[in-house]
Amino acid sequence: MTIKVCVGSSCHLKGSYDVIEAFKAVLKKYDVEDVIDLQASFCLGHCAKGVTVCCEGAEPAANGPQVEECPEGFILHNVNADNVEELFAKEIYPKLNL
Repeated sequence: MTIKVCVGSSCHLKGSYDVIEAFKAVLKKYDVEDVIDLQASFCLGHCAKGVTVCCEGAEPAANGPQVEECPEGFILHNVNADNVEELFAKEIYPKLNL
């Protein structure tokens, strides 16, 4: 699975660097650094809903205010350093089937 954190102008101003650092810590905590490829990405096209994170290679559990299906997998909206672990545990980790 690939996780892409938007680092476009809007998401950068909303804390995308902190989101990347939080994801690094969470991936290490859950020992999935070798299973998930964490990347920075230029604008993902959801500037008003940033920080936006695209999870490629998995289907969402359900669509909702923070989760949106896309052709590559699903997108998480309004991600911040405080909710990274909660979103990871709820939306991403179960898709790894470990």
